[in-house]
Amino acid sequence: MTRRIIILCVAVLTAIPSWSQNVQEQRERKKQLEEEIALIDKQLSTTSKKRKQSLNTLILTRQKLEARKKLIDRLDSDIAGYDSSISSTNAEIARLNERLDTLRKYHADLVRGAYKTRDNKVWFMYILSSKDINQGLRRWAYLKNISLSVRQQAMAIKSTELDLQLENARLEELKAGSMQAKAEREKERDALSTEERKANSMVVQLSKEERAMKRELQQKQKEVERLNKEIERILAEAVKQQKSGKGAAVDYALSAKFGENRGKLPWPVSGVVIQKFGQNYHPVFKNLKMPYNNGINISAPAGSNANAVFDGVVKQILVMPGYDQCVLVQHGEYFTFYCKLKRVYVKSGDKISTGDRIGEISLNEDGNAELHFQLWKGTEKQNPENWLR
Repeated sequence: MTRRIIILCVAVLTAIPSWSQNVQEQRERKKQLEEEIALIDKQLSTTSKKRKQSLNTLILTRQKLEARKKLIDRLDSDIAGYDSSISSTNAEIARLNERLDTLRKYHADLVRGAYKTRDNKVWFMYILSSKDINQGLRRWAYLKNISLSVRQQAMAIKSTELDLQLENARLEELKAGSMQAKAEREKERDALSTEERKANSMVVQLSKEERAMKRELQQKQKEVERLNKEIERILAEAVKQQKSGKGAAVDYALSAKFGENRGKLPWPVSGVVIQKFGQNYHPVFKNLKMPYNNGINISAPAGSNANAVFDGVVKQILVMPGYDQCVLVQHGEYFTFYCKLKRVYVKSGDKISTGDRIGEISLNEDGNAELHFQLWKGTEKQNPENWLR
């Protein structure tokens, strides 16, 4: 009996629905979304103490909305999986119950037959009354098989009963999981509705500041253009020196390793992308273009540090209006830029490794750390998100 209980427990623990072969990946993705929402909440909490309404607050809120929508989609998928498995498990339970009824009926017939022939004298008389030796052998085999069949049917009944216990336990587990997922989905939907109302309210309030925002945008455009020109000048000069042999030789082995890690590089800081690579549009005035972004802007909790995404050499440190200190790191023919640093921990010529601290990130007007990060291959700008894992 104890052994059967152990087998039952092990089987219940290891029984997983066919739809959940990638359940670990789903859980990891769900965990990532929950962590992203928590990280945004932390930054919004800091923002609310500084300014109630700002573009970054609106952007973070929208990022949170997107993350929550993805989380709800994930829960919808989980619930659909649970429902499908519950349906198939109910069908299996019905099949096992039907099989159990058949086995018990057949077993009862066998037991009655065995009962009638339980006396050895009856067995002998039945065999001896045979017309010939062949009939006697057949009757002997029949009586012998009755006893064997009774034992076999008893074992089949026990096995089916155990299968039925497993399926019933699995069904209860699936129902509990489905109920939990549905409750969680309802909670997320309520939160989503609240956040959507907040975002719409922010748009209404911020739209009243159109003139001031356009002035800020013009100033930002000038700062971006100055930064981009300086970075392009530095890179063009570096490539020119390498080709002429005047500069340090390109570490092609390092370049190859860097290239092999496309999509695998660690993030320079744990945060949320609030400005993507390329052409972005104003979060309030949809037809208004933002300055073209040669990199990405990442919002992170105050006090966060920028970390090296790969081994390399610090090539240059510069100071730019609107971007504070910027650190250029060379990785063979690749370059990474870390801008908006209020404190730098490295100096030109330093060899650094993946994960090394480069500097403390400056705070934006909302009180959150905001890193501007760029990645280049020679003089060709790259979308950093395609390189980061």
